[in-house]
Amino acid sequence: MHNVHRVWRTAIGLAGLVCLAGCLSSTALDPSAKPQARPADLLEGDDIQPSAASEALTLYYARLQNDLQAQDLMRTGGGGVDTPYSDTDLKRNFERIAFYNEYQNNGGLSPADDVPGRLRKWRVPVRIGIEFGARVPKDIQARDIAHIRSYAARLSRITEHPISVSNNNANFTVMIMSADDAEEASARTREILPSFQRGSVGFYNRLPRSIRCFVIAAGMENDYEYRVALAYIRSENTALQRLACIHEELAQGLGLANDSPRARPSIFNDDEEFALLTSHDEELLRTLYSPALKPGMALEEARPIFSRIFANRSGPS
Repeated sequence: MHNVHRVWRTAIGLAGLVCLAGCLSSTALDPSAKPQARPADLLEGDDIQPSAASEALTLYYARLQNDLQAQDLMRTGGGGVDTPYSDTDLKRNFERIAFYNEYQNNGGLSPADDVPGRLRKWRVPVRIGIEFGARVPKDIQARDIAHIRSYAARLSRITEHPISVSNNNANFTVMIMSADDAEEASARTREILPSFQRGSVGFYNRLPRSIRCFVIAAGMENDYEYRVALAYIRSENTALQRLACIHEELAQGLGLANDSPRARPSIFNDDEEFALLTSHDEELLRTLYSPALKPGMALEEARPIFSRIFANRSGPS
């Protein structure tokens, strides 16, 4: 069992809610609260030697990746002949991943009551801003900027929704920071999500090493139309682990909030078999952003629509 080593998807509601392992909060945001851009040249600044704690995390994550890959996990191929899926699989997985949460939105870790919620997605263009902690080496910055730009373009093609990388008026901030950047991470989180101040003292210093990355998303007009999001990724992750975090957190921040043990080939599964977005996951994202599916739709209203979409699909089977 590798649950203690997996990439925990953490969602923090704007009232101090903390949910682990695949939950994504869509708490309403005060319309007067606007994300604050941080003007900076991402590649400027001298590298600073990491602390012993940061170096220990780097070593731990490297060993973890070696362990997982030795078991044929963290696959990067996106699926193949050994992972077929049908329209029935897609309908079942979309329902669980887009309409359910793993944990209750009550500030604790109580299992969800297995009652479906409503559809969540963006209607406004997504502008991804990339920020690095002062102690993140420049080579990591350059590599991750390139990966995020490429992936944002891919997500935009899949969803046919405007998704771009821009630090000008960003509404989806990706923070890549080390354990030594905890104070900076806290300050930026409070600027982007002002309600995070409640109960947030020392949050980043208390993160267990099992949490490699997380995402927060929220709406302004209602709980279902996302208007702001924040993804946090530890820079101590290996290059592949950071890329896996980029793939999963950005995709979850678009509205695919849950995991399912039956989803395969998929990154929306706790088993870590796949590290990067798969063809199966592309089908889910493409369907989520179908104009026929509206934010706030209940499952019973949406089911005939996405069932028809998957029945008419063309692709792996």
